[in-house]
Amino acid sequence: MSWTLIFILASIVFLNRYIFLEPKMPVKLPRILNESLKYSAPCLLIAICGPIILMEHGELRKLPNNPYLWGALLTTIFAFFIRNIVVCVIVSLIAFYILSVIL
Repeated sequence: MSWTLIFILASIVFLNRYIFLEPKMPVKLPRILNESLKYSAPCLLIAICGPIILMEHGELRKLPNNPYLWGALLTTIFAFFIRNIVVCVIVSLIAFYILSVIL
């Protein structure tokens, strides 16, 4: 995945959220569409991270020894219990590096 594509996708998500969710903008959407836009960032994040976690060079990674999968699962657990984003990211990175050395 190239940095250009990541920045393009990030700008699309930002513009979608800014135009439709900013209260000062004259565009008003129905409530159900407004609620559905709140899920755009997590969906995009899953679409970007899914192939990175599960695939390597076009093939599926071996699941028992996949540090990316275990790191993603541990990060989800950490995020559930640790409500501080910075601490969660640091702990998750440390856990991933330890997993990548072990596995």
